Amino acid sequence: MNESARALGHRAHEIISQGGLLLDVRTREEYAEAHLPKSINIPVQELGNRLAELSDKSRATVVYCRSGGRSATATALLMSAGFSQVYDLGAMSNW
Repeated sequence: MNESARALGHRAHEIISQGGLLLDVRTREEYAEAHLPKSINIPVQELGNRLAELSDKSRATVVYCRSGGRSATATALLMSAGFSQVYDLGAMSNW
């Protein structure tokens, strides 16, 4: 989606409360240190091989990382794999 990360930060809570998925694409170590509540962790480096874990391609998915680079990569990968509602939150701090 073309929504800015900052604007999306205001809507992300609503998307998740309505059944959306919150996807953290940082490393396992970063996730263990701190993460957003109700998020799942699939590091961006593993995402292409783990798409089956995200079986519902129509489910709204909010993607985040530390600064926005990895979430942008993951968003592009998900969209190219046919996921229809992918939102790039960018940095975790935008939550």
